[in-house]
Amino acid sequence: MAEETSSSSFTKEEELLLQDFSRNVSTKSNVLFYGNAFIVSVVPIWLFWRVHQMELLSSVAFFVAVTGLCTYLLAMAYRNTKFTLKHKIANKREDAVSREMTALLADDKKMSRKEKDERILWKKIDVAEYEATSFSIFYNNALFLAMVIFASFYLLRSFTPTFNYIFSMAAASGLLALLSTGKST
Repeated sequence: MAEETSSSSFTKEEELLLQDFSRNVSTKSNVLFYGNAFIVSVVPIWLFWRVHQMELLSSVAFFVAVTGLCTYLLAMAYRNTKFTLKHKIANKREDAVSREMTALLADDKKMSRKEKDERILWKKIDVAEYEATSFSIFYNNALFLAMVIFASFYLLRSFTPTFNYIFSMAAASGLLALLSTGKST
């Protein structure tokens, strides 16, 4: 084989940097995404129980199945949106983070220029990670809830409450997951 790629050809810092810009999310982010997705998937149950007069106990199986599906699809949308936004935010915040960290590290004469650059890069990644995660959750939650309300009150209002719930929730979460896979410019 002419070219062999292995993880041992990268330094530990390079592997961590590559990991930060991969589609994989940390366990902490995964828990955050699934926790938020679960909460947002459960909220419409109140709407269908109180407004659409859906029986709570006789519909538990539907609530559990649809909530599980929506939780998975919303978490996928969060991950996809975060990945897309992280690079854009990192590029936009680069100058501000560099100025802040340069001023912060200016007094440290013992630190080499390479180490200062690495710290600036890590700070930029941390800022991009935090902002992309926060915006992804906010954006997807707002869009999901708006689609559920629109679908349940306008598009599917003539359906029975059970079918209205299943279709509006599945359509909203499925469309959101689908839209999050597209490339943004």
